[in-house]
Amino acid sequence: MFDMIRNEIECCDSVEVHEELLKIVSEKMPAEEKLYDLSELYKVFGDSTRIRILFVLFEAEVCVCDLAAALNMTQSAVSHQLKILKRNRLVKSRREGKSIFYSLADGHVRTIIDQGMEHIEEG
Repeated sequence: MFDMIRNEIECCDSVEVHEELLKIVSEKMPAEEKLYDLSELYKVFGDSTRIRILFVLFEAEVCVCDLAAALNMTQSAVSHQLKILKRNRLVKSRREGKSIFYSLADGHVRTIIDQGMEHIEEG
């Protein structure tokens, strides 16, 4: 198995550890907790329904009823996904009378999606 993987990935012919590079990397590496939080954030983007919700929110601040209609989903399913997005600080909400309106939490959300789209469209 190892030989099969080695044939697919170019590897060094000999083992030589470059200590000066490892020192630089270890100084720059974020704390394990930050890396965990970052990986958790990217997991949120791993669901196409949540991505679709974000695309709707790129255009307008909307309530759950609007999102459900726009995405042809139940309000319950949309609410479940909004809860995840809100918990991860990607969307925010505000109450207006009996309605609760959702919007993007900040401009970083659009930037993350835009950069992802650029990446997949490069190929």
